[in-house]
Amino acid sequence: MSDKTQILPNLLSSLLKPLVFASKDNFAHINTVRRLEGFIEALCKEAHGLIGEGETASPEPAASGAPLTRNGRKAGAGGREREVLSQRFLELRELFKGFDALMKEVKRERIMKALEIVESLKEYLPPVAAPPSIPLPEAESRACNDAANPPLPSLSEAVKNLKKLSTPLQYIKGIGPKFAKRLEKKGLKTVEDVLYFLPIRYEDRRHIKKIKELEAGKNEVSTGEIMAVGEVRYGRRKVFEAIVSDGASLLSLKWFNYKLPYMKKKYKTGERIIFYGMVSAFGHKKEVIHPDVEFIEPDPDSAGSVNFEGIVPVYSQVENLHQKTFRRLARKIADGYAPCAVGCAPERVMKRCGFMAVKDAFLCVHAPEKWDNPPGAPGPPSGKGGPILARRSLTFDELFSLEFGLALKRKAVKREGGLVMRGDGRLEKRLRALLPFTLTASQERVAAEIKKDMAEPHPMNRLIQGDVGSGKTIVSYMAVLNAVESGYQAAIMAPTELLAEQHFLTTHNYSERLGVKTALLTSALGAKEKKKTLNAIKEGEVVFVIGTHALIQKGVSFRNLGLAVIDEQHRFGVVQRAELKRKGAVSSVSPDILVMTATPIPRTLSMTVFGDLDVSIIAELPAGRKPVRTRLLREKDRLEAYGIIRDELKNGGQAYIVYPLVEESEELSLKDATNMKEHLRRDVFGDFSVGLLHGRMKAAEKESAMRDFKDGKIDILVSTTVIEVGVDAPNATVILIEHAERFGLAQLHQLRGRVGRGERRSICLLLAQWTASEDTWKRLRVLEDTTDGFKIAEEDLKIRGPGDFIGTRQSGLPEFRSAEALGDLNLLKEARAAALEFLTNDPLLSSPQAAVIKAVLRERWAGRLELAEIG
Repeated sequence: MSDKTQILPNLLSSLLKPLVFASKDNFAHINTVRRLEGFIEALCKEAHGLIGEGETASPEPAASGAPLTRNGRKAGAGGREREVLSQRFLELRELFKGFDALMKEVKRERIMKALEIVESLKEYLPPVAAPPSIPLPEAESRACNDAANPPLPSLSEAVKNLKKLSTPLQYIKGIGPKFAKRLEKKGLKTVEDVLYFLPIRYEDRRHIKKIKELEAGKNEVSTGEIMAVGEVRYGRRKVFEAIVSDGASLLSLKWFNYKLPYMKKKYKTGERIIFYGMVSAFGHKKEVIHPDVEFIEPDPDSAGSVNFEGIVPVYSQVENLHQKTFRRLARKIADGYAPCAVGCAPERVMKRCGFMAVKDAFLCVHAPEKWDNPPGAPGPPSGKGGPILARRSLTFDELFSLEFGLALKRKAVKREGGLVMRGDGRLEKRLRALLPFTLTASQERVAAEIKKDMAEPHPMNRLIQGDVGSGKTIVSYMAVLNAVESGYQAAIMAPTELLAEQHFLTTHNYSERLGVKTALLTSALGAKEKKKTLNAIKEGEVVFVIGTHALIQKGVSFRNLGLAVIDEQHRFGVVQRAELKRKGAVSSVSPDILVMTATPIPRTLSMTVFGDLDVSIIAELPAGRKPVRTRLLREKDRLEAYGIIRDELKNGGQAYIVYPLVEESEELSLKDATNMKEHLRRDVFGDFSVGLLHGRMKAAEKESAMRDFKDGKIDILVSTTVIEVGVDAPNATVILIEHAERFGLAQLHQLRGRVGRGERRSICLLLAQWTASEDTWKRLRVLEDTTDGFKIAEEDLKIRGPGDFIGTRQSGLPEFRSAEALGDLNLLKEARAAALEFLTNDPLLSSPQAAVIKAVLRERWAGRLELAEIG
């Protein structure tokens, strides 16, 4: 196909870019897209010119040998087609007249209409040809493979390059041990760390203006000669000032923080400089405060081209290093080491998915060349590929690594030998007779899924999600009874002593009546009692153990652990979970693992990030539960909030008042539980008893406070978020959460779940302090609108992104280098599909590509995979 036949389809492709960008994420970026009118008008004009030359597809059947369009039509110009095309492009031009001034809803309608028109235009055009390979500067092209046909790297080459990337920075010429220690404070230890230290933004310094053309309020580049320089006074303030002239106008450069000897040595009259910074007006004179400055004739060691005359990367502050210093370092490492970068996703996968090779991406983000974004799209320049694509490419590669690793974990579990547990159901039958309620349909379904897993000859690895109060504990207890019926021990590990005690209280009475010997193992046990309990566990006298991290400490040995239940799994690191798993090895066979969380995880995220677990959802609350009413209040409503609490107390209810801090903080001007407890007891609720509960209290003190609250001896429990999970007081009917703006939606939902556990209607009061952010109020209003934990989780996910949502440090996932790694669910799903496709095509991981992937995984997952198989 000739270049000419491709011009119109490529124009259409360019036109589509800003429209797709604006429509992404339910039109979230629509107001950031600007200057579309001129952009689309120019494209439409060019299209009209091409249409007149016959750049369309004819409706007649294709003649033999004629090029075909995607619809099987012959390429060529037809009068009717030209007329239709002209009309459609005219409609597009009309849609975007005065676009920037329109209301958001009108913009949305017009973009949707434009997308329809573009789609209809494709019918008349030949298909878009594959884009040509990206031309790179000579220095870069030597280090890069041919993008059109990337060769497969050998395993030895990949291992060698991975070793190069782990080179400590102190061994890089020009850095040394002292400088390396400063960089280490920012987490930069190796050359790979610097490659993944991506710019936070880019500045366009290509357009050098005359001083008279510089606009106040904008970052600008100009040049001139230093006419006068020295320290001057403005009132009491000393300032170092240089007066610069370009022959027609003057401008002042000022520094407020400086070392005089250094500045006098560096800046001298008569030197010609190029400078960049925010232009401001002082009196009738233009000035730039703390500019970036380079001399027109720099010495050979200077890196003027890195800092000017192009698109310049700007990095997050490293120690007190100047941007120029770090920019020069990053560019040096990118030039020297980016060609050695080894991605987890094979280059052919990257290319097929429309991404750059990792080595090219590193060069691109640290050494951007040209602007080529859709008009108005935020972010850095993108050139032919450019930093936006480069960043997404690096993110995709990390996500491919994540999904590939999770798939391997899942595969390994399915291959492991497990314990077959098929209980006779006698204990479960007796338990159901003792329960004062009937299980919901969701509970029955999840219980059946668990029982089916436990009967399989490989270990169960299942996650139970259930909203606050959905009845996860009783379902897990039925799994415990199945293990006991099968002749094995079972254990529940909870993140706090309070939650472990709650589990014990919930199940102990049933266990006694069923004849199931149960023990509570926490650090609060005395030495004598602890020794006795440990011996009973070891000998198998105790068949059901409930505890905290004390369960995985040295000295704890099970006789035949068959089931390990981990509650609130996000509060445990992967190491703790693996330890509990190892405690249960019966003849080197792993126990079944059942993980529970009251933090609903959106399905899109659970499919990807928790891809190594089978997921069960308890989606309904037990019958009779009344939804908790929620109100969002501001500081001016404080007395009203106290009045609501007082009314509830007078009607026989109890209250929680939650604060973000235990004690007063000098750094944060927030109310704290300790001081506010005294204030509330003394000045607000003098007629009622007020108690205190926080994480720094001794276990016995916490237990006493909770027991007194549950027994009704305390009317108001002032607390921190220690009550977030596991506290069950059915008489509590109101909760006031102070500084609600400081908490995530999921955490607020968890706290709200502390009330509404009895028969009475309950209320949650969210007291938020003033904030200028409308997003904060919008976020908090979600809790007013719904009590559905999964809807709240979806909203929380949109706001905070998956990374913050799951907390990678505790999730057992590798640390992600790119900030956006868990910020784009579509990219996450795309990476998952690519990883699973690779595994489907090469299930035995026998290809050379698979060998390289395994080598990269070993580096990135570093002990987290728990898989010997990847070796």
